Amino acid sequence: MIYKISKPNRQVQGEITLDGSKSLSNRALLIQALCNDEVTIGNLSTSKDTVTMQTLIANVADGATLDAGAAGTCFRFMTAYLSTQGGTQILTGTERMKQRPIGILVDALKKLGASIEYLENKGYPPLKIHSPTSFGENNQLSISADTSSQYISALLMLAPTLPNGLELTLDGKIVSRSYIEMTLRLMEHFGVSHQWDGQTIKIKPQAYKANDYTIEADWSAASYYYAIAAFAEENLNLRLNGIFEDSVQGDAVIAEMGQRFGLKTVFKDGFVYLKKSGELLAPMFEKDFLLCPDIAQTVAVICAGLGIQGLYSGLETLKIKETDRVAALQTELGKLQVFLSELPARFSKKSDVTYYMQEGRSLLNEPTFPTYEDHRMAMAFAPLAMYSPIYIEDPMVVVKSYPQFWEDLKILGFEVEEVSNN
Repeated sequence: MIYKISKPNRQVQGEITLDGSKSLSNRALLIQALCNDEVTIGNLSTSKDTVTMQTLIANVADGATLDAGAAGTCFRFMTAYLSTQGGTQILTGTERMKQRPIGILVDALKKLGASIEYLENKGYPPLKIHSPTSFGENNQLSISADTSSQYISALLMLAPTLPNGLELTLDGKIVSRSYIEMTLRLMEHFGVSHQWDGQTIKIKPQAYKANDYTIEADWSAASYYYAIAAFAEENLNLRLNGIFEDSVQGDAVIAEMGQRFGLKTVFKDGFVYLKKSGELLAPMFEKDFLLCPDIAQTVAVICAGLGIQGLYSGLETLKIKETDRVAALQTELGKLQVFLSELPARFSKKSDVTYYMQEGRSLLNEPTFPTYEDHRMAMAFAPLAMYSPIYIEDPMVVVKSYPQFWEDLKILGFEVEEVSNN
């Protein structure tokens, strides 16, 4: 399937009600499963990943084969959860999922007493998970912190249910720390305290407390509307419902970034207005995405559309997402005569930071963008239709995190048309 996305003008006025955060929803569902009492969760994400998480938890049973599909968060959280359960379950996923590493989390769980075996390639899904032996008697772990924060979040959410709690030491540079903080703040809502001492997080054994929770809207989804607002004409008046200034989501930093793109975010009670600030755009945008990697693609597209030079770091985890997002960005931005290049190591002699330079301004001639089975590729590139019609292959990948995305674009005057594959 291919969608043609276009917009007859660059006027943007309207109101969008954003879906609940997928990241918060999946964490809340795991905590709900670990809580002994009934917990009500409001405004759950309607994303495919969250529906998958609910389905997996509901179908845990001895002998079950559970399919996480393309949902990386679900696979990692369920690996940890199944390690605490009786019986034997198989956890699998898509072919791409079988290429995404899980070894660091499996090794950590085995040190806690989990019984896990690899069914195909060592260090990768699918997994066969058996009843654990003396699970959690060992309460001290070290884990590499420079891969996925989801490994760390999975262990942290198990921690209070372990007989001796957990002292988790993070070795190396911590990536996506904001997602770890999100997990800990959500655990606090459910009555679990922690102590963060240097690179070690200490959680004593304690029970989750039933405390109903309403999921706030998804700031990652909001970032696509910041791109639309950045490309809009001066009479911009866009309202986004469901997001808050005091957010637990690291991607809320897009509001601060928006100032660099000529945008003003006006916070109200439970929603924001996006307006033009009238300030001149800086010729260079520099950002370390270590705390907010999920909005890196969106920001790269914003810079491409506005002709702003970019200098980025903190993109390490993008290579192990639904696709290698760095490579995908380089290929697709190249179609616009925008070039994303890794700078040589000598650029930063005193650290191991890897920098990427983006140069050029998008020259659109109705390009076609494949989505690489990655929802964020589809949604990050869609705002470029403000300048010229574009084509998006496999557009329904958006169901992974934002099923209503294309319908919501129509609210703002975008034209979304299914066209022939030929």
